[in-house]
Amino acid sequence: MASPDYHLLIERGRTRHVHGPRENRHRPAIDPLFRSAAYFYGPRVVGVVLTGALDDGTAGLLAVKRRGGIAVVQDPKEAMYPSMPRSALTHVEVDYCLPLDGMGAVLAQLARQQAEDEGAYPVLADLEQETRYTSMDDQDTLDSDKRLGTPSPFSCPDCGGVLWEFQDGELLRFRCRVGHAFSVDSVLAAQSEQLETALWAALKTLEESASLSRRLAQQAHGRGQDWLVRNFEEKVREAEQRAITIRRVLKQEEPGESAGNGVRPINFGDKAG
Repeated sequence: MASPDYHLLIERGRTRHVHGPRENRHRPAIDPLFRSAAYFYGPRVVGVVLTGALDDGTAGLLAVKRRGGIAVVQDPKEAMYPSMPRSALTHVEVDYCLPLDGMGAVLAQLARQQAEDEGAYPVLADLEQETRYTSMDDQDTLDSDKRLGTPSPFSCPDCGGVLWEFQDGELLRFRCRVGHAFSVDSVLAAQSEQLETALWAALKTLEESASLSRRLAQQAHGRGQDWLVRNFEEKVREAEQRAITIRRVLKQEEPGESAGNGVRPINFGDKAG
């Protein structure tokens, strides 16, 4: 079992816990585990993908298959979260797609089965490079300007660096200079989270701006500065209209669902200032 916040890697004759770069926004992640097993043990590996969100495990299972290993996937129809098994079935030539109650017997059979010759499935350069990225043992690989794929117009959601994109079979993947790795689904999920964070920050700023403008309008009203009152009233209206729009996006609300314009009138009350 992987320790919290560490990737679990399999090496020749041992396992390691490594505080390497996050993959698919997680540490531990499944892809580094599968890749390391494929790198060191090739056809002797059986990779199993079970229920889970998004698509972690797909790229790793693809590496297992390329090194002659066996791919086993839970039937998405019975999975509580079918995204991970469904992604694996879409992008990997899976050997077994089974319900959980049929998986134990198959795994026991595969454990007793003679594996193919490892020499028939050589380690490809991209698998070797990605394994070194995760283990963080090879400083030359970490410092090298040579990257898999080509620079993309997208930035890394974790560190802000340039994401390099590369085609892994039919699977489009991304990795930044320091090693953060993403599938398309994980990039989209991270971008969605960043957008939501930015929207909440914008909403907070707009509401503070409206509150401050309302207060200044009250002070101007007390001093009889009607032209300044009108100026601050306009700032209140603009801020609250923009806040309504952002709140609607955050609530995933249809434009027709709000009743009225939602802007509160300024109440000067009986006191000046």
